[in-house]
Amino acid sequence: MVPDLASTNRAKAFTTSRQSPKTFCPSEVARALTHPELQALGYSCWREAMPDIRSILFTMRENNDVEILQKGVVLEGDLGPRLANVVGPIRVRKSLA
Repeated sequence: MVPDLASTNRAKAFTTSRQSPKTFCPSEVARALTHPELQALGYSCWREAMPDIRSILFTMRENNDVEILQKGVVLEGDLGPRLANVVGPIRVRKSLA
């Protein structure tokens, strides 16, 4: 996947607008995409954008820009490509490092 500018910019905006330790749900990023942006990406609804949003957040995690949390605990180590090994709801926050 080549990250699209609209989704990447939305993810970065959520990261910078919420001061740590406040978190956001990846679906908030997808729901923030406008209908024209979704259409330009080939999606009919925000849910279809979720795999790409997770991939963008994974890249941001690899760059130490964000932390991925599950049940309030920061997930460490190898989470698989595009967070494939993560099952269940996640939250994201600006990296504390």
